[in-house]
Amino acid sequence: MKRFTDLFIALGGSILLWAAWPLSPLTFLLFVGWVPLLAVEDRVKSKRRFFALTYLHMFAWNILTTWWIWNASLPGALSAFVANSLFMSVPWLLFAITKRALGSWVGYGSLVLYWTAFEFLHHNWELSWPWLTLGNGFATHPEWVQWYQYSGASGGTVWVLLVNILGYALLREYRRFGRTRVYYITVASVLLVLATPILLSRMIMKKESGIAAADMNETIRNVVVVQPNIDPYNEKFNSDAQGQVAKLISLSEEQIDRNTTLVLWPETAIPVLVKEDELKNNPYYTPIWSFLERHPDLNLVTGINSYRPYGTDRKTASPTARFDKNSGTYYDLFNTAVALDADSTVQVYHKAKLVPGVETLPSFLSFMGTWFEELGGISGTLGRDSERKVFMPWDNYYKVAPVICYESIYGDYITEYVRKGANILAILTNDGWWGDTPGYRQHMNYARLRAIETRKWVVRSANTGISCFIDPIGNVIDPQPWDKPAVIKMKVPADSRQTYFVQHGDILSRTMLAAAIVVLLSTILAVARRFALRKRTAGK
Repeated sequence: MKRFTDLFIALGGSILLWAAWPLSPLTFLLFVGWVPLLAVEDRVKSKRRFFALTYLHMFAWNILTTWWIWNASLPGALSAFVANSLFMSVPWLLFAITKRALGSWVGYGSLVLYWTAFEFLHHNWELSWPWLTLGNGFATHPEWVQWYQYSGASGGTVWVLLVNILGYALLREYRRFGRTRVYYITVASVLLVLATPILLSRMIMKKESGIAAADMNETIRNVVVVQPNIDPYNEKFNSDAQGQVAKLISLSEEQIDRNTTLVLWPETAIPVLVKEDELKNNPYYTPIWSFLERHPDLNLVTGINSYRPYGTDRKTASPTARFDKNSGTYYDLFNTAVALDADSTVQVYHKAKLVPGVETLPSFLSFMGTWFEELGGISGTLGRDSERKVFMPWDNYYKVAPVICYESIYGDYITEYVRKGANILAILTNDGWWGDTPGYRQHMNYARLRAIETRKWVVRSANTGISCFIDPIGNVIDPQPWDKPAVIKMKVPADSRQTYFVQHGDILSRTMLAAAIVVLLSTILAVARRFALRKRTAGK
């Protein structure tokens, strides 16, 4: 039984992190969730054994927290669990090596650097899956993290790691020496690091609440958000598209009034693959243009499925283009957001942060393509936009950031919309693929962090729920229940402010990455010197 002690400790840490994750009320467990793994690192001398235990820890945490992925694809889910757990284990192995090469002080500091750098890199490559970014763990407690307007969610990551490391230092000091002077200094340090961000957050929240109230009093324009509730498995892509469009229009007109300026429909709301330069002439869009003519002051933002042909010459096509054997032509498929108005103006944005294994697959993993099934939207490798685009309306009032589904997890990514002039975040999503699980609830709550980081209102249209409004301090307003058609309306201020995080992006993570590289190089040099010394000693 003793030989399994380290395994039980490591898995205990997985359970703590799972128990802390949204939507659990036990968020405070994030501040002790890494203590078991820190204890395992102290106990285990073999790097291989520590890496194996770390991997099991990460694997268990991934499954416990994101098990709902397998509702869409069991092979895809297993592949995600295996790969993500491996990536998450690397910073911990580097931490163990650095600690032994450069000492405990540098070692524990390196864990903060390595993990924060890992999260940043994991947000910015093709196999990105940042669902378990530590800073996301506070999504249901916006009153704790109002300072994300300066640091973004990476500030929460650093906070969690620092408290865990100090907490473990406190535990180790007590077990070794009892209540010494160092013990009490460590207690004070833990309390200071734990409480200061919360107190700061409360102060910021009071100020921002006043700004939000003033903005609300000055606003008369409103936004209508539609939740059509079309089953993505059995109805959305297999039934009458004209009927679905009619339902969207009917729901919209239940709430539209003379002060309505923006109407939002969800991701892939119009389930007809359309050539992008034929939107004005496609018969499925005729009712939509008629709808806009009846309401000439409206701007409609909706998700669609679109494609762009390139002809027969491969050189003129994009790297993601597909080949049609029947016509001999190349073309791209897109998960698209469009803005339409009564003047037949069309603005187009293609989803750029694509879901790994569903909407994109790196070339080095192309052999796994048949293992992945559809999790949402269009399956297979999609084309993407190279930049964020802001939808500018005819009246220049709501300047919309079209954030498509998965993109709403990426705080740093969204800042560029706001730097380009967006004054409202519109999230278009279809979370129905996951079923009635924690997945869609977590996804909605992550949007609360984007509101805080940018101090922008979020209007969220989700096909099967949760559609809602989110104010700039992270309060969720009028959330609609799962699996119910709904339409909601609210006065929404257009705020042109830019927070520090918007202006500068995730400089905290970039700084941590630079520091992590320096520490890693120092570790490599120290290990190399130690190896050379052993070799010389052995030769004498």
